[in-house]
Amino acid sequence: MPTIIAGPCVIESEALLQTVATEITRLNSLYGIDIIFKASFDKANRTSIASYRGPGMERGLQMLADIKSEYGLRILTDIHESYQAAPAAEVADVLQIPAFLCRQTDLLVAAARTGRAINIKKAQFLSGRDMRYPVEKALDAGASEVWLTERGNIYGYNNLVVDFRNIADMLDIVSTVIMDCTHSVQRPGAGDGRTTGDRRFVPQMAMAAKAFGATGYFMEVHPNPDHALSDGPNMLSLCDLENVVKNILA
Repeated sequence: MPTIIAGPCVIESEALLQTVATEITRLNSLYGIDIIFKASFDKANRTSIASYRGPGMERGLQMLADIKSEYGLRILTDIHESYQAAPAAEVADVLQIPAFLCRQTDLLVAAARTGRAINIKKAQFLSGRDMRYPVEKALDAGASEVWLTERGNIYGYNNLVVDFRNIADMLDIVSTVIMDCTHSVQRPGAGDGRTTGDRRFVPQMAMAAKAFGATGYFMEVHPNPDHALSDGPNMLSLCDLENVVKNILA
């Protein structure tokens, strides 16, 4: 069974979390799967100082804990600094290392020492084969389970491309390699102080990754992406999640 991760980019409100969690719970029950719920309590790597970042660690983790308790979902959230690892691990089943930070040794070590699974996103400036070194750091610090995520590479200015051979290369390093189907359609910084993208290609990213042997799929979803407070242009509409999941499972 593939690993599927879905949820809003950032915690905007309790209502948003509940709306997305309700749909994920429905899909889990309908298809006999275990979609992991994803949301960020703080987006520290936004383009502009004016961009919305989230409710912060204390409030955000409590909101995620409430979702976990009410819906019985596994939780994934990302951390940006070493001190966030231990408190985040009290709630999250998987700690995610953002792509720009995948070589930050102290962050990897702190995450590894929590005993939680770690999902390391491949930096936009690295090849799949380069990801052996972040994995080695995490394993050396005691990580029991490490995943890698493909999310495209920088291609000139304000654009990303995906070299799907990276999936095969990273499968030589770890057994769980995830395709980030939404961040890979970004156009970083192309929107006058904000990142844009094209969500039309999200389903195709999933299918192409499946053809290259991906074992997992990451998708940020929102009931109204055009009004999302972060990454709206490349987020999948929540109502389209089921079709993508069906095609992944087919």
